[in-house]
Amino acid sequence: MTLKGKVKGTRNMLGGYVGKWFYDKGIPFDAANSPYFPPMVNAIQRMGLGVKLSLAYELSRPILDEEVEEVRKWIEEYKQSWPRTGITLISDGWSNKVSKNEVLNFLAYSPKGIAFLSSKDV
Repeated sequence: MTLKGKVKGTRNMLGGYVGKWFYDKGIPFDAANSPYFPPMVNAIQRMGLGVKLSLAYELSRPILDEEVEEVRKWIEEYKQSWPRTGITLISDGWSNKVSKNEVLNFLAYSPKGIAFLSSKDV
């Protein structure tokens, strides 16, 4: 088998495993277009054999807590720029036809980006 053939076979095998994970968990296919997908795969490749993947508990607690803190810092950065740049307040509403609930989301737009502010049942 040529190197090209071996690489293609390995890539197909990897695609099969990734595909099964997507199908099993109902992950939308466009999740593969996420800017976070390639760095995740690259990090797994760099770790090599023997690396232990995160458990569901780790993903739902310490890793999630770290990510929430990172997002809080990111939003705080946005807020610090608001006195200089100003913001545009945006609201978006939607209703759940089954429960008849209506929800209004409030966001702040500035040149730095958009930040979610709050959500209210109305």
